[in-house]
Amino acid sequence: MNFVKGEIEGLFVIEPKVFSDDRGHFYETYSEDLFQEKTGFTGDFVQDNESFSFKNVLRGLHFQHPPFAQAKLVRVIQGEVLDVAVDIRKGSPSYGLHQKIILSAENKRMFFIPEGFAHGFLTLSETAIFSYKCSNVYAPNCEGGFIWNDPSLGIDWGVNNPIVSAKDAELVNFDKFASKFLNH
Repeated sequence: MNFVKGEIEGLFVIEPKVFSDDRGHFYETYSEDLFQEKTGFTGDFVQDNESFSFKNVLRGLHFQHPPFAQAKLVRVIQGEVLDVAVDIRKGSPSYGLHQKIILSAENKRMFFIPEGFAHGFLTLSETAIFSYKCSNVYAPNCEGGFIWNDPSLGIDWGVNNPIVSAKDAELVNFDKFASKFLNH
């Protein structure tokens, strides 16, 4: 696996080594020792989630507050998405900045998003199956988020009217958000 440091400190794009032949392909999606060595992440992944979405569905921008903050290792099993992580660590030189990446079944890239980032994605293909490993369990009382189209974030999603949940449509603007994450 090739680990590429992201544009923002703490983020990593992971490119697996794919072994292909006339039968298909094989690749490793996670190795704890290698992952810890390359990213410095020493936590455990305790929950795996999967979502299925149709084209132009936008999920996010979400996070969980401490003590249930989550690091995530995300990838696409089928289809293609535009994946976005926003730095919400107070005191970080990149606070409020974001990184975008295309994840697809074809490119097989993975994206590591540590605690202190909000996360969201837009489905670009007709359908997509999105998989993510989480370092903490889902805790509804600690969930948070902000609106996907906040102009202060400057995220170009490439669509004007994505399909969002009623809950996501009611999220606050970034400037109304009080971060509980500190930059370490």
